[in-house]
Amino acid sequence: MSPGTRKSNIVPLPLLVRARRRWQRQGLRVVFTNGVFDVLHRGHLDLLAQAKACGDVLVVGLNSDGSARRLKGPGRPVNSQNDRAALLAALRPVDCVCLFGELTPLRLIRTLHPDVLVKGAEYVHEEIVGADLVTGWGGEVKRVRMRPSYSSTNLIRKCTSTVRRANR
Repeated sequence: MSPGTRKSNIVPLPLLVRARRRWQRQGLRVVFTNGVFDVLHRGHLDLLAQAKACGDVLVVGLNSDGSARRLKGPGRPVNSQNDRAALLAALRPVDCVCLFGELTPLRLIRTLHPDVLVKGAEYVHEEIVGADLVTGWGGEVKRVRMRPSYSSTNLIRKCTSTVRRANR
């Protein structure tokens, strides 16, 4: 698996670890971000593009259906983990997608050992899971500006209220 390869860029953690070693030997800068990415929207695209600009290889940690449900509540995710992974993997900035089943990507971050950890600017540094690890091994944590008022939760609410109004 090489950065930019599309056919096999949804990868389990053991394969990602092997790829990480190869990227390290090649001197490539690995960037990591994560999320549920339930209903993909423009804010997600902006985040991913900004994250990719921070290095050579962008790895996206994707919450599994189970962890997304525990985080977001019943009825979520709207899209299955396989569909969300396929959509993310097809996006130009994304080099790899790796599913994780925990509530946070801490184990994934610890194992991947990224050079850069990217989250939205709405998070303060102390709230970013894994930030202390990444800075501890000499990496960077970057908070990027998010497009205001874009969120999957808000989009789902808007769709639901539109359907309710139409059914009255």
